[in-house]
Amino acid sequence: MVFIVSGANAFESIEIQKLSYRYPGMESSILRDIDLQIARGEFVLVAGASGSGKTTLLRCTNGLIPHFYGGTLNGRLLINGKNVYTTPTRELATEVGFVFQSPENQLISATVEREIAFGLENLMKPPEIIRDRVDEILRLFGIENLRHRPPHSLSGGEQQKVAIASVIAMNPSILILDEPTANLDPVSAAEIISLTKELNHQLNLTVIIVEHRLKFVLPFCSRVVILDQGKKVIDLPPKEAIEQDELYEMNIELPSISLLFRRLKDELGVPVLSTPLAVNEAVGILQQLVGQKA
Repeated sequence: MVFIVSGANAFESIEIQKLSYRYPGMESSILRDIDLQIARGEFVLVAGASGSGKTTLLRCTNGLIPHFYGGTLNGRLLINGKNVYTTPTRELATEVGFVFQSPENQLISATVEREIAFGLENLMKPPEIIRDRVDEILRLFGIENLRHRPPHSLSGGEQQKVAIASVIAMNPSILILDEPTANLDPVSAAEIISLTKELNHQLNLTVIIVEHRLKFVLPFCSRVVILDQGKKVIDLPPKEAIEQDELYEMNIELPSISLLFRRLKDELGVPVLSTPLAVNEAVGILQQLVGQKA
């Protein structure tokens, strides 16, 4: 699959400094002094236990906070150089594409074709531009056969693909996904993550994904950011993050293969030099161990 993008900035990033946020009516902050810089083209996984502030952080990056949720937001937050505090959400929507956890709550049009056109119409693009872009997106996502289907009639995986297609149609430079595999079977979940990685690679698209099933994302991401009680406690490449002791003390769904190798090393004393992120990597490590003992 080859994706085409035009007009996206090639160098901008997300810059977050000392970011704290408290929802209206709450006594304590849900985010506390978050520092995070994300360069163009990175694929960043954000994880943490329930209530750690993951979704809240995402809402800050597309302007839902502070423009819709109110509350108290402090710190510096720039999206492609634009100040979230002063930039209208309509303008931020051209920079950030946001895909929610439940696509049926995001898909509102009568057909897939209309859904993909909806954002472009809100941006007041000319009709001929909209038609060409809708055709392009349908073709590039391989969903031309769904053009006239009502979104509510699609499978969960198809709905999520249409939701992603509808935000990519607006040509953002940043794609944010909030637990996109939460309601999908393992096959559909793997397909969605693979599609997301391809978008990241082909478009040099910045991807920030919140996901609780880390096994799907760890092999593809470039960084892992772990939040705990509103604070950033880990910010490392995946191979380094999986070695951190505190990660195994949190209520996070880690890959089974990583947990197995952790037990082999800690409880049985097997001389495992690294913790694998996926089964194919584990096979290679075991082959090395067998070779050393032969």
